[in-house]
Amino acid sequence: MTVTSRAVYRHGDMARLFDPASIAVIGASPRAGSFADRTIQALKEYTGRLYLVNSRYEKIGDRACFPSIAALPEVPDCCILVVAKDAVEEIAADCAKAGVGGIMIYASGFSETGRDDDVAAQKRLAQIGRDAGMRIVGPNCIGMLNFRTKAGVTFMIPPPMEAPLPHAVGLVSQSGALGFSLAQSVMRGVSVSHLLTTGNSSDVDVADCVSFLADDPTCSAIGCVFEGMPDPMRFIQAAEVADRANKPLVVFKLGTGEAGAAAAMSHTGSLAGETAAYLAAFERAGAIVVKDFEALVETASFLAKAPPPKARGVAVVAVSGGAAIMSADKAEAHGVPLPQPTPPVRAILESRIPDFGSARNPCDVTAQVANDPESLTACAGAMLGEDHYGALIYAQIYSTELSAKRPGELAAIAEKADKPICVVWTTEWLEGFGSKEAEQNPRIGLFRSMDRCFAALSHWHAREERRAAGPRAYARLSRPEAAAEAAALIRAAGNRTLTEREAKAVLAAYGVPVVPEKLTQTEEEAVAAATALGFPVAMKVESPDLPHKTEAGVIRLKLKDAAEVRDAYRAVMANAKRHAPNARINGVLVQPMAKPGVEVMVGGRVDPLMGPLIVAGLGGVLVELMRDSALALAPVTTGEARSMFERLRGRAAFEGFRGAPAADLDRLADIIVRLSEFIADQRGLVSELDVNPIIVAGSDAVAVDALIVKA
Repeated sequence: MTVTSRAVYRHGDMARLFDPASIAVIGASPRAGSFADRTIQALKEYTGRLYLVNSRYEKIGDRACFPSIAALPEVPDCCILVVAKDAVEEIAADCAKAGVGGIMIYASGFSETGRDDDVAAQKRLAQIGRDAGMRIVGPNCIGMLNFRTKAGVTFMIPPPMEAPLPHAVGLVSQSGALGFSLAQSVMRGVSVSHLLTTGNSSDVDVADCVSFLADDPTCSAIGCVFEGMPDPMRFIQAAEVADRANKPLVVFKLGTGEAGAAAAMSHTGSLAGETAAYLAAFERAGAIVVKDFEALVETASFLAKAPPPKARGVAVVAVSGGAAIMSADKAEAHGVPLPQPTPPVRAILESRIPDFGSARNPCDVTAQVANDPESLTACAGAMLGEDHYGALIYAQIYSTELSAKRPGELAAIAEKADKPICVVWTTEWLEGFGSKEAEQNPRIGLFRSMDRCFAALSHWHAREERRAAGPRAYARLSRPEAAAEAAALIRAAGNRTLTEREAKAVLAAYGVPVVPEKLTQTEEEAVAAATALGFPVAMKVESPDLPHKTEAGVIRLKLKDAAEVRDAYRAVMANAKRHAPNARINGVLVQPMAKPGVEVMVGGRVDPLMGPLIVAGLGGVLVELMRDSALALAPVTTGEARSMFERLRGRAAFEGFRGAPAADLDRLADIIVRLSEFIADQRGLVSELDVNPIIVAGSDAVAVDALIVKA
């Protein structure tokens, strides 16, 4: 279980707030267009008991208006505070005293201003709620929607509050306006169970909302717009709750800038920034991260409908050769296989498709479907019936009145195979005939992008594979005494940035293979060291003030004899003094050249919010130039370490590129696990780790350079 500052609230803690049997509007008003009036209008279809509270009125419309909370005939489950900021605290205390289950606060002017008095006022509100066990949403909150009870707890105009279907999606958003924009997806046929927004999160926050939906039976998947939070590990805990409930959680993160990365000492700092850390944490907890806001509802709705995949292969049927080509492109981009049909099915396709079509996968039945309307369903049914297809994509190219029939025909095929069908709506008539029918159908996932469709299928497969693998099993590789030995070496180092030699001695304690070396202070010592170690050699100036040796010009490689060693010694010392005249220089390191191979960078960082992280990518100077890296929370398992390299765009480099021996990924994964154990063990002593490069030649792997920065 993830350790956090406070455990997430569970469904029972928030049921009276988010699924209330009774609601009171405090500050009710008959003034047309006021927040109070708009809230009352949003609750006009509410199936529970609604009370209005304002001592200035005896009635508002045809409803009685009560002078106080104490005067109500029952203690309401949820109170909506439609009052000015100055009145909020007193009324919140009254609600707490009465035993109200939860309150929703619209008023702004609290911690979002940054002023000390306003921050303190919000803290007092939170304390009132905690002391009474009364949950609080807000202040500065836009409200929430419960589609089952038609509770529009908001001053916004809610979308139609249609009863959730079994494949309903629960929505959570830290941005109130974006949340309500997502809720309008019901207008195009998406089934929604709740929309929960959080405002300033004085008490209930985005993690609690995810936790509530994870245990709520009215939704089958969760979509979340996430910005950030002071204790993000609580969100990870909520994601774990959802994962244990087998409820897909789809996250879109706002704010993907990497503030502070420029100040980092190592490559790691710029590659393992805030966004990368969040995404790694989400992945560890089983959440699905989408890159685009537009993908959030599409992906969540599909996962709410789709059964577990029966196969990784996907079949594609289209009436356009262009759409078929597009599908092949996007399938390749997302690693989704499009296997070919078996001969018996191929024969069926050939019998229904003209010669100028394509009786393959992707399958192009061509526009001749207009003359043979059943050809498309015949081909789709034959393909989806194959064991190696787990889903089928149909590209809806053009919308006509006949299109409205297509979802029903496809759904019958999907039901028979017990496999989902995805309709990719390529026409720009976004709400054309058949779109709503497809969205409402529990057997069909509707996408308005071929790319987002294949991305969702990739997430669907990955989620099932991860769940099938079972609970994460971590087994330590480093010696038990490694942590204490390394800590002693780190403390003994005289500078905040350890020298390369000191850093490699620390890593060697963890069993990381490091290149042998000798520190020399004269040309002759360097020649003697090179002769003893064996030519060719590398030479590097050792200085705590020159952490980036390549930029300083203080490295020489492939030195073949004594003369080259002498020349190199003079050159690197001169460059060091020119680059940093006041740098402290310990001498020149002499090392044997490692075998040629793939250069890999592995780093670690202790994030103030997420804790220890490990990052890996292709090494040398390319790691930052290409921005091709993978990141995970540390420590990692061997399988997780291996998958980090399999996710790289440049992974072909490990496969024996241009005749080089293929890199032993198991050996490399072993090193990454040990480095991840190091950064996890030393989180209190170390802020950054950078091992660049590790040179991998077949099964040989050695760390050539290393940087460790103390905390």
